[in-house]
Amino acid sequence: MSAIISVTELAGDLAAGRNPVLLDVRYRMGGPSGLGEYRRGHLPDAVYIDLETELAGPAAPGTGRHPLPDPDVFTAAMRRAGVTADRRVVAYDGGGPGDGWAAARCWWLLRWAGHPDVRVLDGGLAAWTEYREGEGGGALPLSTDTPEPGAGDFTPRPGGMRVLDAAGAAELARRGLLLDARAAERYRGETEPVDPVAGHIPGAVSAPTTENLTDSGTFRTAEALAGRFEALGAAPETEVGAYCGSGVSAAQQVLALELAGIDAALYVGSWSQWVADGSRPVATGPETG
Repeated sequence: MSAIISVTELAGDLAAGRNPVLLDVRYRMGGPSGLGEYRRGHLPDAVYIDLETELAGPAAPGTGRHPLPDPDVFTAAMRRAGVTADRRVVAYDGGGPGDGWAAARCWWLLRWAGHPDVRVLDGGLAAWTEYREGEGGGALPLSTDTPEPGAGDFTPRPGGMRVLDAAGAAELARRGLLLDARAAERYRGETEPVDPVAGHIPGAVSAPTTENLTDSGTFRTAEALAGRFEALGAAPETEVGAYCGSGVSAAQQVLALELAGIDAALYVGSWSQWVADGSRPVATGPETG
C-alpha cells in the first residue's frame, strides 16, 4: 500500500462513494493558523486539524519546537474528525515547497500510533485545485461547510514508526545515515532563521526535502527517490534516520524514504531540541562529518 494517493485516484474514490476520512492539515511555519484558509474552501467533508495544538505538544525547555502531542489531545482530535481503525484516512495540506509538510506529519503520527491505512494526497490542495480546473472539470467542488462526522473510535497504540532521541540521532550519524531535511544553507550554517544556533548534527548528510518533489509539487517516482537516497548513502544494509528543524519537514523525508522502499526513523526533537543543550556538538560547512 502506497503512502500517497493521487488526485485522480481520490477523486475516483469519492465519486464512487468510497469515502475516506479527510483531514485538512494546512500549515505554514511562522504564519497564521490554516483554519482561515480551511473556512474559505476545503475538500468536501474534510475536517480541519491544527498542527500546532493537535499534532504537536507545547514546546518546553529541551523538547524542541514540535514535540509529540499529548496522547489524550491527539486521540480527541482524531476521534473528533471521525477517525476509526478500519477506515482509510487521507491527509492533505496546501502542497508544494514550504506548505507540503504538515500532511506528512499527520501521516507519520497516525502510523506511529498504529493506524493501518493512512495516505497523503500527493501535491496537496494545489494539485486538487488544478485537477478541478482541468481534468476534473469542477465535478467535485470545494466546500465551505463545516462537517460534523460521527465520533471516531481510534485508540492510539504508539510504536508503529521508529523514533530517535538526541543520543540515538548522534549514534546513527556515526554508524548509519542521518539525513538533514532542511535547506542546504541551514545545514551548512550560513543562515538560521528559526533556531538560536546554526549548523548541523556532526556526521549528518544534507538532503533537502524540496528534492523529493517534482517541479509541480508532487513526489518524484519511487525509482527516482530510491536513486536519490542511494546516492546519499542509503545502502540496503544501512540504518537510516531523518531530522529537520522541529520534526515536521523530516516527516516528509520519512514518507519519501518509504516510497523508495527504505524504512527510516524520525528524530522528533530535531535541530531545535539538539541545540537546546549547549553541550551537544555542532558542525558547519558542506562536510558530512
